Parts: sequence; C-alpha cells; structure tokens
Amino acid sequence: MKLCRFKNASGAICPGLILEETVFDLSDEVESLTSLFDSIDLHARVASFAKRNLPRNELGSVQLLSPVERQEVWAVGVTYLRSKKARMEESDFSATAYDKVYDAPRPELFFKSLPEKVVGPGEAVGIRADATWSVPEPELAFVINSRGAIAGFTIGNDMSSRDIEGENLLYLPQAKIYDGSCAVGPFVKVEASEADARTWKIQLSINRNGKSVFDGETSVGQIKRTFGELVDYLFRCQKFPHGAILLTGTGIVPPDGFTLQEQDRIRITISGIGALENVVAKV
Repeated sequence: MKLCRFKNASGAICPGLILEETVFDLSDEVESLTSLFDSIDLHARVASFAKRNLPRNELGSVQLLSPVERQEVWAVGVTYLRSKKARMEESDFSATAYDKVYDAPRPELFFKSLPEKVVGPGEAVGIRADATWSVPEPELAFVINSRGAIAGFTIGNDMSSRDIEGENLLYLPQAKIYDGSCAVGPFVKVEASEADARTWKIQLSINRNGKSVFDGETSVGQIKRTFGELVDYLFRCQKFPHGAILLTGTGIVPPDGFTLQEQDRIRITISGIGALENVVAKV
C-alpha cells in the first residue's frame, strides 16, 4: 500500500491512501501523514482505511504533492561503490576522504533540506547558476518516524553541483543545499521490509528536447550498509520530533562530460514505489 499527500478540487491539501488508481481521502481519519507514521500499529491502521467508506478520487484527477510535511531531510553518501569512485574522480583534493569513509564504521551524513524547501512531483528542481557540472542523484529515501523506526520508503533526488564539491570538500553544503536541490515523492510505500526494498531497481532517465540523453540503472541491494545502521547513526545524539527523511545515496552517476541543462526532464523510477518526475530550472 502507498500513502501520499494531494491537493483536492477545492485546493485543500489532504493525506491519502492509494490503492491501484484510487486515492482515498484520509482527512477525517488522521491529522497528517506525520502523525500516521508515528502510529504503533501503522500497517493495521492503513489496511483499515481501505475498508471504510471514505471519499475517493481517481489518481489521475488529483495533484500529487511531496509527502514531506515537517520532517528535516538528511542524506547519506558513499553507500554505493559507484558513488565512491565518482566522488574520488571528481576531486584530487579530497579523494582519500571518500575512499576512507566507504569502509569506515561511521557513514557520511549531511543535512539536505528544510521541509518547506523540498520540491514535489512535477515541480522544478534547480541547478546552480554558479556551477558548471550539475547532476541528479536518484536515491531510495527512508521515511522515519519520531521513534527512529522506518515507516515507509519513497523516492529522492539529491541534486548536486559536482564541480563545486570537487573543488574542495568543505564546499559540500554549497554543492548540496540550495533552492530546488531536493525533490521527494510522490508516494510512500508502507508494509515493505528491508529485504523487500533490496530487490527493487532504481532507474534514472534524463530527457532533453524530446530525446533521451542519459539512462542508468542500479539496485537497492547494492547499498553497502544496513538500513538499521544508517538510521542509528542519524538518530545518535539528536532528536527528530517530527521524524526525518533520509536519502540513502546513489549508485547511478552520469559520465563526467554530462551536465544538466534548463528544461531537462528527470524521471526517477524505483520498482517497488513508482516514479518521480521533475523539470530542471536554473537558480
């Protein structure tokens, strides 16, 4: 089953349950998706909604929004071997740092976005005007509740300025955090285990002027660290009263000569969840 946020015909933002091509409006059942994720009996509650006579909409008739409400978005890097190699190649200055963190007990964790800055499906993701080498990073994202439990999975795009990060590792925040640098959505898959998620494929497609300019694929199973390990490190020594979203790293990296351009269309598909699509704009 999948959860979502959507805008109804009256313009109200509602939590929703998606079954096949139908969106059940959960506005009268839950305060928010965030509060639902904190439920002790999350799966039973979600399953019960489908048996009730709730307002329904056709999926194609509603505007889907990012499922992020009040959660901070964080990211973890160098979890795929391909990502380690790419980040070492982009920077002579800090290459050894990426090599070491891949095998270190402690993962690389960094803050990615405030909830109000997260881009939803169909909206524009950004490339920095002062960058020359910009790429999307398609990633599985954990939806984590306030207790540190994974409530579900969604799709994330960790937009990155590789030239800025490669110039100096200390520039990582500027390469990763800017307007339009984080897209999340459109669905949250619940009732899936880590074993289930590790069978999923992640695909990236970039379209320019009606033609494909890049396609890539990887598997969630290639993530080196366990899901519990990543969540444990994120929640060490800090609290998330509204939960958190954690992007889990990328295993798809376009070639060095490729950079995004305005009006490119990015489509990220995760087989167990769905597809997140965004257009590119300069910021």
